[in-house]
Amino acid sequence: MTQRLMRGVELRGHGGLEQLHYRVDLAVPAPAAGEVQIRIGAAAVNNTDINLRIGWYSKTADLEEGGWSGAAVPFPLIQGADACGRIVAVGPGVPATRIGERVLVNPMLGSTLGYVGSDRNGAFAEFLAVPSPSAHPITSPLTDVQLASFPCSYSTAENLLARSHVRAGETVLVTGGSGGVGSAAVQLASRRGATVIAVARPDKGVAVQRLGADRVLARDADLLAELGRESIDVVVDVAGGPQFPSLLEVLRCSGRYAVAGAIAGPHVNLDLRTLYLKDLKLVGCTNLEPEVFANLVGYIERGEISPVVSATYPLAEIAAAQTAFLSKAHVGKIVLTP
Repeated sequence: MTQRLMRGVELRGHGGLEQLHYRVDLAVPAPAAGEVQIRIGAAAVNNTDINLRIGWYSKTADLEEGGWSGAAVPFPLIQGADACGRIVAVGPGVPATRIGERVLVNPMLGSTLGYVGSDRNGAFAEFLAVPSPSAHPITSPLTDVQLASFPCSYSTAENLLARSHVRAGETVLVTGGSGGVGSAAVQLASRRGATVIAVARPDKGVAVQRLGADRVLARDADLLAELGRESIDVVVDVAGGPQFPSLLEVLRCSGRYAVAGAIAGPHVNLDLRTLYLKDLKLVGCTNLEPEVFANLVGYIERGEISPVVSATYPLAEIAAAQTAFLSKAHVGKIVLTP
């Protein structure tokens, strides 16, 4: 029997853009027991793709622990965590009635199966196979490109808000407010009825305000001077870096700090006296709370949040897409189409 082939991008090792290889002869993944096979309509670019490629997650010089979870990366690897498409085949144990469903993929498959596009092959290809429960049916007038902007960033942002228990009437400070997770957090916090203050580049301020930010501060702003001590209920942080001490200072007593990124630097200065004397709660957010992805699909279907797509590239131009992503000139997501 002839092996079915597909187009896709293979990451062959840690390094620069030269490690990304567009191929037309990759094997189409057959769905195993309990899995579905999805024809990909679109897949978005994320910081995780870049970090995995350059070995940013590794804490050792030889990059042996270059995976986001601290494990070795299974090269060659098809990356891509954001997947929108339709189910075209099912494995044993999955009802054939699922064929034809339009789906969004929850990239977080759990502690044993890992993360789509990092621990196993992802969506930077024409086809993807994932466990059936991870493929969430969705009914929406949005295009595949628009829907592909949601899964990774918006589920991460919603998880940050869920873990930090953001409520209506609270004041939330969001760092990286123009990026994928940050812009999603602005929308989702606003949806919850919170007052949202975002940190972003000044030239992106108007765009971030349109997403629901009540106020936008420059990335180099003196947060204590602008906001005052103990003025914020919740900090949603994807930046880290040198501004970290100020993020804790502006939190009110018993405030909550939730983090899911470190684009400004992973090493920070923490004064433990600030932490314990103010009764602060610091929460790391990676694995999604059980209800997060299903809630996200509901928000999309009801039109409570909107996609933010900056640009679209053919999958074959992934190097150009990642170069644009790294320039940080965009607001929202950059999406690839196979």
